[in-house]
Amino acid sequence: MNAGEDRITIRFSMTDTGIGMSKEFLGRLFQPFTKENDGMTGRHGGTGIGLSIARKQVELMGSDITATSEPGKGSAFIVMIPFAIAPAQPEEEEEEAETEYPPLAGCRILIVEDTDENAEIVADLLELEDAQSERAENGQVAVEMFSASAAGYYDAVLMDLRMPVMDGLNATRAIRAMERPDAGIIPIIAMTANVFEEDVKRSLEAGMNAHLSKPIVPELMYETIARLIAQSQSSEG
Repeated sequence: MNAGEDRITIRFSMTDTGIGMSKEFLGRLFQPFTKENDGMTGRHGGTGIGLSIARKQVELMGSDITATSEPGKGSAFIVMIPFAIAPAQPEEEEEEAETEYPPLAGCRILIVEDTDENAEIVADLLELEDAQSERAENGQVAVEMFSASAAGYYDAVLMDLRMPVMDGLNATRAIRAMERPDAGIIPIIAMTANVFEEDVKRSLEAGMNAHLSKPIVPELMYETIARLIAQSQSSEG
């Protein structure tokens, strides 16, 4: 564990005594649907996507995963994850109650994301909060799914910006233009690696309510969704 003034890095090490892997295979270990020997599937199981998903999850936390291995002796995996250290607060500030928003349990979120692994990770994060999710692989599909749903069916939309067929900005404009009661108030949250001020401005001008940068910070995502859902429900009333 390494610590700085405002950040701390925790090292996670995992080892096994399995069959191990060759040095040649280590170079493509994290590629999806990759096995060193396809004939081993029946004996050892798996589809070849577990490590690819693991790397994506670690990357979303701002880190990476490395591996070493030796045939017949096992493998070792190391993850170094940085965490921000919260500054000490004066006692009187610590006593102030933070605003709490309703839990996400039971909410239905539309995930608009063209990358399968990214969509799966976000869906898994929402599932941890007992929230339901559905996925659209591009903006056009998202518009069609929203249009075909009953008013109020979706509680919020997590919208990637860069997608084939129709991008997130145009999809947001199309949803906002629909003549239905929830089209103008449903929270639409940008979910993208574009974090420049101009990108945020374009998202808001298109009708989005907030802008989450990738890699996604789970707690920030939960708080943003819950806050905006509470605001939309308040405006309905």
